[in-house]
Amino acid sequence: MINLTPKQLRILQLIRNWRLQHGYSPTLQELADELGVSKVTVFEHVEALIRKGAVEREANKARSLAICDDSLVPDEGRPLRYPLVGRIAAGYPIEKIQDNDELDVESFLGPKRGQSDAVFALQVEGDSMRDEGIWDGDYVLVQRRETARNGERVVAMLPSGETTLKKFYKEHGRIRLQPSNPDFDPIIVPTCQIQGVVYGVIRRYE
Repeated sequence: MINLTPKQLRILQLIRNWRLQHGYSPTLQELADELGVSKVTVFEHVEALIRKGAVEREANKARSLAICDDSLVPDEGRPLRYPLVGRIAAGYPIEKIQDNDELDVESFLGPKRGQSDAVFALQVEGDSMRDEGIWDGDYVLVQRRETARNGERVVAMLPSGETTLKKFYKEHGRIRLQPSNPDFDPIIVPTCQIQGVVYGVIRRYE
């Protein structure tokens, strides 16, 4: 990790979080508002981040701030690495593996380097995707895409403006959005807008 001041690290985290939440970068004024400082102060910190190779300006973009591909942005006090101590199958003893192994959740579930703005999360409501292992209350990680292959789990906007999570099939000149629960009927539409493809599911047990 590049040697950054606490304020510079906070700005880097804000840029990363803003791109994840909104799909685009914050302006200098928006960063200043978040931090409660002047726009000039933010400008000076951003320039320092650019000199250190942590941030770059993307050409021909109004919201041009982007995190450099080789910059790692740690979370704010929330470790995403856990000791990986072994493998277990029901009914069998644990198989111990090397003590220094870790499960890096960020690399396992996070976006590819340089694509942090191409992933977003949604909380699932309902159980129409139950048989895919996606339950009410789960969180899905979605790669922002406008196209999908048959059988992929997609977030799709219907002609009515509603958004749904279903399996995508293009067939016979129409789109079938297939639930994974026999209690629900498929949605058949002439067209739909693909907003992203699901690549991960997160569930927390209280």
